[in-house]
Amino acid sequence: MFENLTERLSKTLKNISGKGRLTEDNIKSTLREVRMALLEADVALPVVKEFIKAVKKRAVGREVQKTLNPGQAFLKIVQSELELAMGEVNESLNLATQPPAVLLMAGLQGAGKTTSVAKLARLLKNKEKKSVLVVSVDIYRPAAIKQLETLATEVEVEFFPSDISQKPIDIANAAIQHAKKKFIDVVIVDTAGRLHVDTDMMKEIQDLHAAISPIETLFVVDAMTGQDAANTAKAFNEMLPLTGIILTKADGDARGGAALSIRHITGKPIKFIGMGEKVDALEAFHPDRIASRILGMGDVLSLIEDLEQKIDKKKAEKLAKKLKKGKGFDLEDFRDQLVQMKSMGGMTSMMEKLPGMGQMSAAMKGQVNDKATDQMEVIINSMTKKERAKPEIIKGGRKRRIATGSGTQIQDVNKLLKQFTQMQKMMKKMSGKGGMRKMMSSMQGMLPPGMGGMGGMGTPPGLSNFRKK
Repeated sequence: MFENLTERLSKTLKNISGKGRLTEDNIKSTLREVRMALLEADVALPVVKEFIKAVKKRAVGREVQKTLNPGQAFLKIVQSELELAMGEVNESLNLATQPPAVLLMAGLQGAGKTTSVAKLARLLKNKEKKSVLVVSVDIYRPAAIKQLETLATEVEVEFFPSDISQKPIDIANAAIQHAKKKFIDVVIVDTAGRLHVDTDMMKEIQDLHAAISPIETLFVVDAMTGQDAANTAKAFNEMLPLTGIILTKADGDARGGAALSIRHITGKPIKFIGMGEKVDALEAFHPDRIASRILGMGDVLSLIEDLEQKIDKKKAEKLAKKLKKGKGFDLEDFRDQLVQMKSMGGMTSMMEKLPGMGQMSAAMKGQVNDKATDQMEVIINSMTKKERAKPEIIKGGRKRRIATGSGTQIQDVNKLLKQFTQMQKMMKKMSGKGGMRKMMSSMQGMLPPGMGGMGGMGTPPGLSNFRKK
């Protein structure tokens, strides 16, 4: 997400960081570049104009004159204005009502609405510890009802059956009554995809809204449509009282125009952001964290949350005990680490959240990709139990057999064994005294130069505090 914008802004802001002081002239030339970067990212023109005006006003004022580090101060202003453009803080769902809290989902066809219903249901169940019922009132597509039923089973929430012979209002009311009887906390109503210019379809959802009085009306929109996403959301909001936005397919949006335009154009907050197709790929939208990602400073807090939620703690403790006892790190352990990484969205997703990795990820994409992780897992699965426990016995004949069994080449097996050896050394350092410090310095040595923040801009704001903790 935001790869193009991050790359462009990183270069622009790096140039100004080399200045001894900020003048109106160098601020003007930098802001010209920032303006172009935002327009190329498909950010709506009114948003760009207001953003540039606000940054300029703050940059040529007292904030910069008083600082000893003009480049860092300018970066901080840009970061602050990006946060303001997106809404400053995360606005969570309002569930403060007599149960069940009814959530109505609206959006265009193909925006990922039904999948978002399942993702949101899973998030509410696992994170908020709520009981959830999902129901589809899409009487035009039997496949949509079946899809929601399948997804509900996958995320382990209750599904209320419906069919195309019923009316949307009747289906929704019946589901709400059922939830009341079973003391279910939240009901999520999935609706048919519709265009705001379709009068009949808009009348249908307006009537449905009036009949069930949802506490939240969420508009699901595809991030890859850029500023059009904001314009579509605005058009819907004029006919339906939206309370928030769910931005889907953000992992495929290299520009970021939708995320930066929606709040300004609609006046409604982005509450969640979809970062992949899997049912766990929905995150609360935090403007400060997204601004940090855009500026290539990573998103340490989201990474920590991922680690807490998705890492198998029992396996992690088992490995820690094993290493502490001096037992070696083997290929079985290596495979477990690969699987854990996949559960967190893969290497690419993790890299985006690490400070300094934003501007590096584009250059590394050819070398670091999640398909390589899948291939490594297949290669390890093609080994015998003995080979996984004692990798040193894997020589010529065994390599050929493993390559054939995994549908790969011998050089792929060699590459995996080399990466495993590096990981093994790192784990050995980690298990000794002062292990974490040694491991971090080893990892730093493996990274390209200039990875510590934004070029010459020093430590990104906020990260120094994190390091002290």
